[in-house]
This record gives sequence, structure tokens and C-alpha cells, in this order.
Amino acid sequence: MSIIKFNRNRFPWFNDTISNWMDTDNFFADDFFIKDKNLPAMNVKEHEDDFEIELAVPGFSKKDIEVTMEDDVLHIRAEKSKEEVEDDDYTRREFNYSSFDRKIQLPTSVDQNEAVKATYKNGVLTLNLLKKEEAKEQPKKVIEIE
Repeated sequence: MSIIKFNRNRFPWFNDTISNWMDTDNFFADDFFIKDKNLPAMNVKEHEDDFEIELAVPGFSKKDIEVTMEDDVLHIRAEKSKEEVEDDDYTRREFNYSSFDRKIQLPTSVDQNEAVKATYKNGVLTLNLLKKEEAKEQPKKVIEIE
């Protein structure tokens, strides 16, 4: 079984300019999902005490990644410079040395005064953002009837 690259271009007789103008490259894309391919995939989990955000950023090291938080916006950016390689005997080269810049609007329940715990392991950046005390789920109160 061989792997064949899927051709997304529905009209091969059009050149790229016309295809881009008619938006035929993203025919099956949904507006709900991000169309920028440079942004890393992200998972968000809400726990009782915090939010856990995971970003898939393989190929970057800890020193390449910068995370800041200001005015209810979490800003994650990374940049990796292209390594100079003296050996030009490649038949095919697909390694991508690029950067990304992603901004995430935080809910008002995130406590911005608390420290954000950030870990990077096996190409996954994990951020833990604590919730404000009043935003945490309160135990059920039983009201006694008199």
C-alpha cells in the first residue's frame, strides 16, 4: 500500500491565483476551525480548580517559546531559526523551521494574579491557569426548612 498525497485542487486547469480567488483549496474547510496552518493544535480542559491548555509544538525547545499574559489575553509565541546545513545532497526536504504567534482570550474566571504553571515535554506545551476562588464550583448547600 502506498501513500498518495491528496490533491485538494478541484479544478486542476486553473492556476493558483484563480484557485485562491475562488477559495477552492479550502473547499472542505469549515469557518469554525482555524485556517492558519502555522498555528499549533490546542486542547483546553476545564477542571474544578483550573484550566489546562495543551499546545502541540514539536521541534521547538523551551528557549524558543515565550508565554505572556496581559489584559485577559494569553499570548504564546515561538520562533525557530532555520539551521544552516552545509550538506545539500537532499532529494527531498520537508523540515519546517518557522514560527507561530497565538493569542487566546481568557475567561474572566481565570485568576491572573496567580502564577501560571508551564511545562514542556515531548513536544507538548502544557499551561495550567488557576481559577478565581469565586469561580470554583461551590458545594451544594442544603437549606433547612423551618
